[in-house]
Amino acid sequence: MIKLQRITTADTDLYSYMEELMIQSFPSKEYRELEELRKYTDTKTHFYNNIIFHNNMPVGLITYWDFGHFHYIEHFAIAPTLRNGGHGKSVLNHLCQLLKHPIILEVEIPEEEMAQRRINFYQRQGFSLWEEPYQQPPYKVGDNYLPMLLMAYGNLECEKDFDSVKECIYREVYNVK
Repeated sequence: MIKLQRITTADTDLYSYMEELMIQSFPSKEYRELEELRKYTDTKTHFYNNIIFHNNMPVGLITYWDFGHFHYIEHFAIAPTLRNGGHGKSVLNHLCQLLKHPIILEVEIPEEEMAQRRINFYQRQGFSLWEEPYQQPPYKVGDNYLPMLLMAYGNLECEKDFDSVKECIYREVYNVK
């Protein structure tokens, strides 16, 4: 049984679990400074910082933004010791049913096997790959934009929606005007 629990920094143990998993799962250039993440978690009402539970045991994290007409998954990770056990698939199935609007996420360009495997995983869950070049803005001052691609689930089309989706993510998530 999968459950998502939205957390704040007041949820001390769960918040520590989330930060540790974030650091383990992503290169530092792929997430914001932890102090800024804490501020977003506690003050941005359309930002959801969630712990993933399976049978009441924490197994991962998922952060997403609710922009009204679509949701944007910013970070999604299963604990390293629990990966490849079906949790990721269960979480995405649960999330796709829970959220009433289309979902967007970023993936690395499929130049390496792991990136291709990630794309294949999302495609098996019903996401489509948008081939339009996309640059993820830097989280930290001095870092560079990262070449990525977007993937979509639901009623969004690359040709029609790419520019407005990109502008919303840039403005709301990365503070790029």
